[in-house]
Amino acid sequence: MKAGLRQRMSWLHTWCGLVCGWLLCLIFLAGSISVFRAPISRWMAAEPALTGTPAALPQEAVLAAASRFLAGQEADARFWRIELPAEPVQAMRLFWRTAKGVAHEAAMDPRDGALLPQPWGRKSEGGRHFMTLHYTLHAGNFGFWLVGWLTVGMLVALLSGIVVHKRIFKDFFTFRPGRGQRAWLDGHNASAVLTLPFQLMIAYTGLAIFYTSYMPGPLRAVYGEQGLAGWQAALAEGAAQAEAPVLPARPPLDERLPARQQLGVLLRAAQDALGGAARMIMVERPGQARERISVYGRPDADVTLRQINSAVGRAVFDGASGAFSSLHLAAGRPSADAAHDLMKHLHVASYGGWTIKWLYFVLGLAGALMMATGTVLFTIKRRNKGESEFGAGTPTFYRIAEALNVAAIAGACLACICYFHANRMIPASLPNRDAWEISAFFLAWLSSLAHACVRLVQRAWVEQFACVALLCLLLPVVNVWTTGGHALAYAHAGDWQAALVESTIVAFGGLFALLAWRLRAGGWAGPRAGRVAAAPSGYRWRVLGRVLCAVVGGYALATLGAIVLARLLALGGLASSATGVAIASLLSFLIYAVAALWVFAAPGAWRRLLMSAAALAVLGWVLA
Repeated sequence: MKAGLRQRMSWLHTWCGLVCGWLLCLIFLAGSISVFRAPISRWMAAEPALTGTPAALPQEAVLAAASRFLAGQEADARFWRIELPAEPVQAMRLFWRTAKGVAHEAAMDPRDGALLPQPWGRKSEGGRHFMTLHYTLHAGNFGFWLVGWLTVGMLVALLSGIVVHKRIFKDFFTFRPGRGQRAWLDGHNASAVLTLPFQLMIAYTGLAIFYTSYMPGPLRAVYGEQGLAGWQAALAEGAAQAEAPVLPARPPLDERLPARQQLGVLLRAAQDALGGAARMIMVERPGQARERISVYGRPDADVTLRQINSAVGRAVFDGASGAFSSLHLAAGRPSADAAHDLMKHLHVASYGGWTIKWLYFVLGLAGALMMATGTVLFTIKRRNKGESEFGAGTPTFYRIAEALNVAAIAGACLACICYFHANRMIPASLPNRDAWEISAFFLAWLSSLAHACVRLVQRAWVEQFACVALLCLLLPVVNVWTTGGHALAYAHAGDWQAALVESTIVAFGGLFALLAWRLRAGGWAGPRAGRVAAAPSGYRWRVLGRVLCAVVGGYALATLGAIVLARLLALGGLASSATGVAIASLLSFLIYAVAALWVFAAPGAWRRLLMSAAALAVLGWVLA
């Protein structure tokens, strides 16, 4: 470990950025793409437009037909879900889940209630795949926590980078193309400085969305081990201090039929109460005790354009009587957990319309570029001067780092375009085809890593980016071959979202082709191992100890500090217990990042961190 604060922060910035950057490249790329998850899902579903002019039935009759169909599928279903079409040429989608947890779906003509052939379109995760990949890597709870720790690592790398850069403003205007290592350094600095506020915001809000999951300590300390319901009730009580809407009268239902068979009447009453069109009807526990029917409003484009924290209205009916049980208007009433909603809207760009989505997309790609240039810069520096970090095993580590760079950057791009091709190549009638699409994504990613391990690194970069370019440019051909659709046809039919998805992929294909050509002409030299020098006695164990102290001890300090803060806010009358838990939990992520920096900032800092955690534990016990 080097002496001096800036030198220590430089070491931390390098290694934290390298280790976290390999997966963060994929996470950021997936997050950037998921901004357009709805258009991507629309393109991947490839639903045929309804044609012909069948005899039109009233909406109540169509929904009654849907209810009868769903009732005949499963006696003890967990739920029914009916997704109403947004356009006249779209089908009405029906979903239900059996008591064993098996999901099924069907499509119905919203004009006459006739069932449509199955499969109607292509069953696919669509853009939701990129969203799930972004926050769990499709690895369940392990992936969820891994992404959380990587995000804290990103905050540490960003903050340590700020400390390292003495000329942060000047670096923004400096770029020396064609100068080898300096060009990569300038690209890394420029992409980081230009997007620094966005990167800090996106990393923090990514953690804050799940603040009660990543930092459950304050909630459990104040409300008990199973206190989530009590905390949510306390938040709802605080939000209810605003004037609650008066529940409308019970809709005029036929007493001879259950409410779930009169969804058309409930839909009309809900739309009148919400003041807008509905997008979905959900029947929970149909025909069972505690049956509940919910009607969800369609988001108002004008409201989401003007407001960050814009909610979607929802009307809830009692399944037994058909009377309103609750009404949640889209505007005019604060959410029970307004902090969570605000962080979510900021993170997923659900405000500001398409302008904000494109801005998030570009800045997200700039963040991925920042991480990519950082990981590449590490290996370029070692080509010029190896530092013998791992003794005799240093050359092997450098080779592994080169391969991981290829897989993290070029391989991630390759996996994404393979996912689009898998959507078109896998037969629409294949069972579980959506899972096969995701499998194709990870198979392409792992193949990229294997290819990078066996090929010369320069050839691996060129070949993989060339393959990405070719697949992007061939996607319209594959689309025409498998579905008969293409960008011009989508645009002619007024489906501009699908047209732009395909056109954007083709444009990126051209950029990847140019990148592959430039890399082909570049020079290459293998990393230099440098002088093999023995590390000081116990050096690597001390580094490992600091890492564990930063990860585990930093988390403990953040948790204990948040518990103490939540209790002090409540005892001092500065906030209610529920609000204190929310404030303390949100601040805990900053405590965690600063604690991790502190461990590496000065000799002996890890001891003071552990002592501070012990003191906070005692204080928290006294305040309990």
